[in-house]
Amino acid sequence: MSRSAVPTVAGYLAVVIGAVNILRVVHPGFEHTRLAEIAALLPGAAVSLAAATSLVAGMLLIMLAHALRRRKRRAWRLVIVLLPVNALIGELRWGHLLTAAVTFALFGVLLAARKEFYALSDPRTRWRSLWAFLLLGVVDVLVGWAVVNTRSHAMVGTVSLSDRWQEVLLGLVGIDGPIAFATARTADLVYFSLLGLGTLTAVTTLYLALRPERPVAGLTLDEERAVRDLLREHGERDSLGYFALRSDKSAIFSASGKAVVSYRVTAGVMLASGDPIGDVEAWPGAIKEFMDKARRHAWVPAVIGCSQTGGTVWCREAGLSALELGDEAIVEVADFGLQGRQMRNVRQMIHRIERTGTVCRVRRVTDLDPPERDRMRQAAQAWRGREHARGFSMALGRIGDPADPGCVVVTAHRTDDPAAAPSGRPPWGDLRAILQFVPWGTDGLSLDLMCRDPGSDPGLNELLIVEMLRAAPGLGVSRVSLNFAMFRAALAGGERLGAGPVLRVWRAFLLFLSRWFQIESLYRFNAKFRPRWEPRFLVFPGTRDLPRIGFAALQAEAFIPRTLFPTGLRSLLSHPRRHRHRVPHRSGTS
Repeated sequence: MSRSAVPTVAGYLAVVIGAVNILRVVHPGFEHTRLAEIAALLPGAAVSLAAATSLVAGMLLIMLAHALRRRKRRAWRLVIVLLPVNALIGELRWGHLLTAAVTFALFGVLLAARKEFYALSDPRTRWRSLWAFLLLGVVDVLVGWAVVNTRSHAMVGTVSLSDRWQEVLLGLVGIDGPIAFATARTADLVYFSLLGLGTLTAVTTLYLALRPERPVAGLTLDEERAVRDLLREHGERDSLGYFALRSDKSAIFSASGKAVVSYRVTAGVMLASGDPIGDVEAWPGAIKEFMDKARRHAWVPAVIGCSQTGGTVWCREAGLSALELGDEAIVEVADFGLQGRQMRNVRQMIHRIERTGTVCRVRRVTDLDPPERDRMRQAAQAWRGREHARGFSMALGRIGDPADPGCVVVTAHRTDDPAAAPSGRPPWGDLRAILQFVPWGTDGLSLDLMCRDPGSDPGLNELLIVEMLRAAPGLGVSRVSLNFAMFRAALAGGERLGAGPVLRVWRAFLLFLSRWFQIESLYRFNAKFRPRWEPRFLVFPGTRDLPRIGFAALQAEAFIPRTLFPTGLRSLLSHPRRHRHRVPHRSGTS
């Protein structure tokens, strides 16, 4: 076995050894081994304490197994301490020579391969302590329930279901429950096992809660200034460049400072978005810094939404692979118009909306006064409701912020709303929909936020985009990036005459997924404006990493919630600069 494979093998063996430890305590049959007669010569409390210690050690080994596979140095240190203690206790209590031999062999291999465990700890926040408490609490109750119920033959008298639950819950905090056992050894075993589980949970939670906090992601003021400077010089290269200024992204610069990669660490994946920002000649330096940091922490490096040029540089410099994700819709303002048969549906739709008394306004953020910015934020939050604010690669996460003077806001208003009496008017007045575009160099805009009143008429978003394109020449804008259409080529190719069976099946599967994700709807929506399509890619190390990267991307885009807590609560409890008015982004086209 090569040394590079040691962390993976050691992680799986840690799970096996930990599971055997737990089974020894939970299942009484494991106690009846030939060498277990030695245990009968020891004091009952000592043997029971050893069994409880073995149970806790087993849980710790399982908890550390994932970090061990990821080459975490701190996990290696803890496992090196746990293994000999676990082997000695197991041999003393149960006399399992084979398990002890495997444990000591693993201990020796870990010592010999200690240089393979070089990864530093992940960024963290104190919220992880609550996750640990909840998860360990559930495991404690389940394991404790098994420990108590497998000793039902040793219980004195009739024991109800309520008594068993009380025994478990009280035992986790060190209090004797209502159940009496026939022998002191069994009573001690149950008591010490439950107390050990509760202590492990308490110590783990306190450790995670009290250790120094390091934010998961965020830009310092100096980093933000440097990114803005690079965007002013090189921002025209990538329509997604401005989204590097999200307040929950980190940045890593090349040694020269002439290029930067924005990223976030999610689920052990160091996920970058878009192309590097800056001089193309300096991209390799920023990519090298990115890959070095991923290697030091044993994170899986990945890039989502990069262009063909960016993907080529990533693959060449980092030895990664690329997969086409879909296409970005880019409208050339000079070529856009509502004439022709292809635009008939759009013309009819926006004319119908205009006849309802809807008017649109196109303005720079600098032209908005503070009360109007507040009304837009209130409206966006109300329209979103309890839905998580989505966005990572193609969303800024804030609206109308004075720090983004180059952004353009398009709003729709109803001028003849009969329900607009002062008593019934919402706090945002006659506002019905909002679009926000971020700068793309000096002559382009990229769609960021797209939200509307759920009760408004269909076609309102189309009207807003058309009004934006009409106003673009006056703003000095010659190109506008709209939504990203995932797997557009498969959707378009699968519906063509003569499409092969594989492509048709793939398209049918995408249509099935469209029930939950806006795949087909975004493609259809974008196609209305006759854009040119620019492919976007996912860059990744290997095929076996794709499921993990996919999960991390869904979590980063907030399709999978990252926390039990509502965004508003986290905003109140976090630094105010890191959570500036999060709102729905591009995907809100329904």
